[in-house]
Order: sequence, then structure tokens, then C-alpha cells
Amino acid sequence: MAVQPASARAEAAAKIESPDGSLQVSVTVDEDRLHYRVDRRGKPILDESRLGMLLGSGRLERNLALVSKSTRRHDDTWEQPWGERQFVRDRYNELRLTIGETIGAKRRFDVVFRVYEDGLGFRYEFPESAQAPVVIDEELTEFNLAADATAWWIPAGEWNREEYLYHRTPIEQVGFAQTPITMKLADGTHVSIHEAALVDYSGMNLVRVDGRKLRSALTPGSGQAGKVVRQAPFHTPWRTLQVADDAGGLVDSSLILNLNEPNRIGDVSWFKPMKYAGVWWEMHLDTKTWGSGPRHGANNENVMRHIDFAARNGFGGVLVEGWNVGWDGHWFGDGGEFDFTRSYPDFDLDKLAGYAQAKGVQLIGHHETAGNAARYESQLDAAMDLYRRVGVHAVKTGYVADAGGARVRGDDGRVRFAWHESQAMARHHLKVVAAAAERGIAINAHEPIKSTGLRRTYPNWISNEGARGMEYNAWGRPPNPPEHEANLVFTRLLAGPMDFTPGILSLTGAKGRPIQSTLAKQLALYVVIYSPIQMVPDLPENYERYPEAFQFIKDVAVDWSDSKVINGEVGDYVTVVRKARGGEDWFLGSVSDEHARNLAVPLGFLDPDRTYRAEIYRDGEGADWQGDRFAFARDTREVRRGDVLTLRLAPGGGQAIRFVPVGRR
Repeated sequence: MAVQPASARAEAAAKIESPDGSLQVSVTVDEDRLHYRVDRRGKPILDESRLGMLLGSGRLERNLALVSKSTRRHDDTWEQPWGERQFVRDRYNELRLTIGETIGAKRRFDVVFRVYEDGLGFRYEFPESAQAPVVIDEELTEFNLAADATAWWIPAGEWNREEYLYHRTPIEQVGFAQTPITMKLADGTHVSIHEAALVDYSGMNLVRVDGRKLRSALTPGSGQAGKVVRQAPFHTPWRTLQVADDAGGLVDSSLILNLNEPNRIGDVSWFKPMKYAGVWWEMHLDTKTWGSGPRHGANNENVMRHIDFAARNGFGGVLVEGWNVGWDGHWFGDGGEFDFTRSYPDFDLDKLAGYAQAKGVQLIGHHETAGNAARYESQLDAAMDLYRRVGVHAVKTGYVADAGGARVRGDDGRVRFAWHESQAMARHHLKVVAAAAERGIAINAHEPIKSTGLRRTYPNWISNEGARGMEYNAWGRPPNPPEHEANLVFTRLLAGPMDFTPGILSLTGAKGRPIQSTLAKQLALYVVIYSPIQMVPDLPENYERYPEAFQFIKDVAVDWSDSKVINGEVGDYVTVVRKARGGEDWFLGSVSDEHARNLAVPLGFLDPDRTYRAEIYRDGEGADWQGDRFAFARDTREVRRGDVLTLRLAPGGGQAIRFVPVGRR
């Protein structure tokens, strides 16, 4: 098809629908500019929204015309090695548009849309070129909401990376926001904007530019030209829009995973989803230190105590922070003294690794970099070789530095500051994941680049932090409020697993600070917040104080064959059920915000041919996050599919249930 001249001002339209016809994307070239819109069941979700880029070589937004278009269908099912559900259906219709300039350099690029029943993704693709690298100064991608909406969002470009409490505002009050950003439209439809497959590219933020219109704002680079520099051919990450009738539908969506490439590293059976204990919470309580000295937490005796605790209770791992040289002095945001192969004198890595293995437990490694990616990369191979030698199969990495304070080494050998979600850090994280995969090691990144579904392509990237975790209940100003977890489920967790570290049964932070939760809610979080590794973070003696509650933590699974959201509203409450992979037990977790709630839960997810023993862990009489946080009760009853349970959640409370098959009808 020939390129149409700009003077014609003719619309070159293309449309694509989801396989069920419910979602429609329309693309137009109107007045020589490229736009798209999204409709669902005949109602607009996004009004006309621009597409385009600002390149170092000029604007790629005007004098455009449709050159060609093609469509294809795809439908298959793939298996996760671990995850919220074992099998994932990947069903979409695809539209590929080749767009050309009508004047000037007459560059060409493709825009590809994949439309699913639960949303869509689109990306820009640049063809192979012998010319200089493509320099991207900014994307002009827009998301123009068609109706009034309430938005849940956190700010971008601020010092504390992704660790903020969520704002709940009208869409017109959104400022400079990170993704995922979740919105509830006036008719109750829920949408979430994010991205998938962030590889060798800058992370996307959103800025409100007018009314309900949000525009892409790429994370800055590391002091060199452009926010993104790539040699063609290449493609951008997918820009994603998840759409559902209700909040739970967003969580049940597999859109982000499906838009990532299949597994590239092969067999990962060496990684086993697990619960783990660790030398961690006591540092946040300030009773132990990461650095050396009389209160050093990572000493042989203390680590062996945690290994014994894990072995007694069937937990698979023990995390040890503060074991390696470099924690003394002003390590925060510098990391120049960290040595990832040399331990403090009171920590014997070989001895402790052997001690753990003899008890059926593995050490979980820790590499805090203070954001100094350049220094970490200089030691990466040696550090991973050491862990492989002693049998460490999972490593928690950390990048504690103010946003914009990470350090990366450029192609010229110079070390420069960078943002945590810059192109340079996107490259860094995959370099770490690849180096770990070669040695049979999994990565759990804290203070990370955002999650975008890359766990499908690199299934040794098992979890991330990337939000306010449990440690804020130890020392945060303010601590996490009761609504926090019901926000996370429908926002941050849409991006992927989070190592939140639930289960503080003492309900007490540093200096006696009360945690804004009931005891039962701490149990429910093991089901509500998904991660294939779940920490049992409190001090061992605190679990011994609450044996009835601790029983659920010992019993709850961490790997699932199926997961469903039963009910929920963003920031208010949520109930999740999951079926243990390789077993027949179901688990339920339900949490509330600061309000008490009665929630009806139909048990339609249970096997119709079985009777189950429901082991119920609930808020006791008078439980309240501002009052008796420890009021707790445990009940048992027989249930079947077709029954309806009423969950009574206290203010700041929760409920956890294990459903165990006990017979067939």
C-alpha cells in the first residue's frame, strides 16, 4: 500500500477486537497524526489518545500515514513452573500497523496491538537499520480516559522510589504517577495502566496533561543523550491496559504475564517455592545490627538458632542479612565498601551452609548494593560462584539508595548516577538474573526496578519488593495503615509477586510501636499477598507465644494450581482463595481496612464430590486494630461446595481458612 500524502488528510482506519468481541481498538491517522481508542461492550474506555515519539533525530508524531496492516489470531495454554495458577491461557487477536512518514526522512515503524478479553497491550517496533542508534527522548503515548474515574496511585520521581502510601483521588487530581495505576470508572468498570516486558528500556511513568488524559513520561537516563538509546531492530515494552467488571477481575487477569516471552533459561526445578525464616526483623527492631560489633546479627550462634527454628517447623530457607563486609560506616546510597565474597569474622559461611543442609534447610543469600550496581557487577561472577559452591539457591538483592542515586558504569567506563527504573538499571537487573540462572540461583530483588512479568521469561526472578513492606511497621513514619494491603492487591501486585514479609505475630515494631493489624490478619496475608517465597519474619520466640496462630503459617502453601478473588474493593477489603499445587487443600485469606465487615463467601470453588474440614483462624470477640489486636479464635467445621460462609472481619482485621478434604459424598 502506498503512503498517502499529508495533504489528503484522509483517515486510514484499522480495527481489532478481542476474541470474544467485548473489547475493540480503533486506530486512525487523523490530520497526519496517529491515534487509538478503546471501547468495551459498545462504551468508550479510552477516547482518542495519541501515539508517537520524540527522537534525538526529530519528532515522530506528524506527517504520518498508514503503509500496511495485518492481523493474526493466537490461542494456546502454557504452564508456569511456579505461580498463582499452574496453567495460563494466552488468547488474543493481533493487529500490526506499519506507519510511514510522508516527508523528510520517511522513516517507518510498526505499532502492534494484542487484544485480549481482559485488556490489551501495544508496543512500537523499529525495523533493522544500518544507521546510528535510535535515541528516544520521550514517548508521546497517551491514555485518555473517556469517563470520570477514581484513581489509586503513588508519585513518580520522588526520593523513596516505589515506597509510598497510595493516594485515592479523582483522575483529574493525578499528578506525576508510577504504574501500575488503577482506576474505577463511573459505571464500576475497573482499569489498570502498566507495562509488560521492560527490557533494555526506560520505565514508563504517567503525567496528567489535561482533564482525564495521562501521557507517558519515561524515566530519565544516566546523564547521556536520551532516555533510551537502542540499536535497531528493537521494540519497546508493551503498554498495557487491563479492564474488568470489578476490582477482582484485574487480579485474576494474566495479561502482564502473557505479554512476556516464554521461558528462556530452561529447567528451574532446582528452585522450590518456600517459606523462610531469617536474621532480618531484629535489625529493624534495632536489637541487632547489620554492621559488625557486639550486636551484630549475622553471627554463627544467632544464625544457627534461626536454622534450628526453620528445621523444626518445616521451613525451607534462612535469610541472613549483614553477613558480608561493608556494612560499617556510611554504606547507605554508596556501597563502595561492600565485598560480596568476604564475610565478617563471626560468620562462617561454609560451616553454616553445611549446618543448614544437614537439617534440610538452605541458606538464602543477601547482596545489598546500596544502589551501587557498578560495584556489584564488578564482583557478580565471583559472588554467584561462591553461593553456588556452598549450595545457596536463592539470593535477596537490595538497592537502598535515594531515587536517582543508583550508580552504573557506562560504555565509556565512567560511573554515573542513575534512576532505579532507568534503561541502565533495566539492563543491570537482567544481567544479575542471567548470571544467577547460569548457577542455579533465584533472585528476589528489593528496591528494584518495577515488575513487568519478566518472571515468565526468566523464572528464576522469583519475587520483588517495590512497595512499602512490613518493615515500615517497625519504624515507618507513618506505619502502614490498615487499608494498605487492600490497596496493594489491586495496584502494585497487578505487576507481579511481592516479598511483603507478613506474619509478625507480636504485632509490635521498634520501641514497642503497635502494628495496625489484628493477629488473624497477619495470617490472612499469606494468602492475600502472593509470592512464591513467603517469610516467617518475626522472632522465633514470638511464634512460640502464639502456637494456635502459628499453626496456619506452618500449614499454608506457597505454590498454587489455581487462585481466585472472591470479592474486594480497592483499599477496602479483599478475599482470595488458592488451591495448593500438588495437593487438594484450598486456602482462603480475607483482610479489611479500618472498618469491620461481614463478607459472604460462596464455596463454589471447592470440589463438588468432597467434604472439607474448614480450619478457621479468625478475629476474636472485641478484636480491633486500635484496641484488642490479639483477640483471636480458631474454629473447625465441615463444609461443602454450595455452602456460604460469613466472614466477620474486625476493624483492621482478617480471616484465614484452610480447607482440608476429609471424604467424598
